[in-house]
Amino acid sequence: METEKVSILIIGSGPAGYTAAIYAARANMKPLLYQGIQPGGQLTITTEVENYPGFPDGIQGPDMMVNFEKQAARMGADIRYGIATKVDFTTKPYKVWIDDEKIIEADAIIISTGASAKWLGIPSEEKFNGFGVSACAVCDGFFFKGKEVAIVGAGDTAAEEAHYLSKMCSTVHMIVRKDAMRASKVMQDRVLNTPNIKVYFNTETDEILGDKNVTAVRVKNTTTNQLQEIPVSAFFVAIGHNPNSDIFKPFIDMDETGYITTIPGTTKTNVEGVFAAGDVQDKNYRQAVTAAGSGCMAALDAERYLTSIGH
Repeated sequence: METEKVSILIIGSGPAGYTAAIYAARANMKPLLYQGIQPGGQLTITTEVENYPGFPDGIQGPDMMVNFEKQAARMGADIRYGIATKVDFTTKPYKVWIDDEKIIEADAIIISTGASAKWLGIPSEEKFNGFGVSACAVCDGFFFKGKEVAIVGAGDTAAEEAHYLSKMCSTVHMIVRKDAMRASKVMQDRVLNTPNIKVYFNTETDEILGDKNVTAVRVKNTTTNQLQEIPVSAFFVAIGHNPNSDIFKPFIDMDETGYITTIPGTTKTNVEGVFAAGDVQDKNYRQAVTAAGSGCMAALDAERYLTSIGH
């Protein structure tokens, strides 16, 4: 199997990976970046990004990621399409298999593989993705000011996002599958005490309806099997995220849901010379700007590490 040696390898190409590549390239570390399964990350499936500083008129998510990539390439980063399929962090240099056909050996590694939103798995959800269906209320709620929206989920994130939406939308219809929420007591109270949040317990999403954009959601009461159509302009899915961290599990410390644990205030993992940035290690903020910030931190941490080992 072909082997290639580099000083720093970046795995993943969202705002964290590309920002790490920009900083690493400018520091003359000659970074190699593999884009992974979704080049550009989650922003490539969003439409308008209005909350990233520096774009007063907003920017389309895919356009923004093309700009990130161009900037990293202009700085000298080696950007390639390929998926990391296996790693071995037991001996230095560390080994990463790309597409099961090539091994990259690297002195330092930045993991920026991101997270993927969990979806319900109904066809209409995919059909209207970007046309009223979204997995990020904080990103897209603004576009539905004064309108009625629905949100599905029962945990802290869903409760927090429902409350966030209630401040700008006329009514928030919250769909909860069971007879109670999983969210913490304080978050449940906040939702139940907000007059314009209407909670539907024992309710499942049957279908998202619309023409070009979402116009309604059809829900089913699981105790009575009764169907009901709720007119809404948007449908938010808040049933959680899966960090893309499976291949690192044998070596890297993670929490119980698979988010990589980093030493607070740094991007350092439990393996010396392996750093993690962006949504793969951040379940709290999950914004493009925070991911980019942690990508910068990872490149600086990696540069200091490489200097300390005499690179």
